[in-house]
Amino acid sequence: MARAQFQKGQKVWVECVGAWAFVEQVQPVWAKGFDEPVRVTYDVGLGREFTANELMLAADDPGADQGGGDWRVLRARNKWQQPEDCLHHPQPGTYPVVVTDRADWGGWRVPGAEYDRDPQQIERQARLIACAPQLMQVAQGLVDLVSESPDDAPPAVLGLARQARDLLQGVNRVLEAAPERLPALPVLA
Repeated sequence: MARAQFQKGQKVWVECVGAWAFVEQVQPVWAKGFDEPVRVTYDVGLGREFTANELMLAADDPGADQGGGDWRVLRARNKWQQPEDCLHHPQPGTYPVVVTDRADWGGWRVPGAEYDRDPQQIERQARLIACAPQLMQVAQGLVDLVSESPDDAPPAVLGLARQARDLLQGVNRVLEAAPERLPALPVLA
């Protein structure tokens, strides 16, 4: 037996296409003698019907509340180039490494050839990545501030808060498989 796992109008991620879509129709296939449909497919407006295992929902990332931690830029020794061969680098003989763990390992690194191509850009990216947790806190603070009294916020600040909210959702939302069955809807008296 099959049960609907998505509802009409629900936003879903279509894994095989790599795009977001909305469920336009829930299409159950019935067979004689069964109380429930034997198969359920979904029309999301992409030219064919999809099964539930091809669709995913957005959900809150369980790791999002752990905080960003103490991210920082460290310098690593360049093993492939001598300092005199890379005098155009900001700090010859080293490259930036963003560590995201207290033990000074784990995080972001860049291949040596890419760093050599444009060291100024890579240095800037390293600084930006290292301050990302603080930028997220500022964005969340802006969203919280405006959500307390949205009618009092100037239009420009309201627009910035919406942008911040959307960016934070992009970071804090992950895809998850569909539930086995839809939750029961409350009966209205």
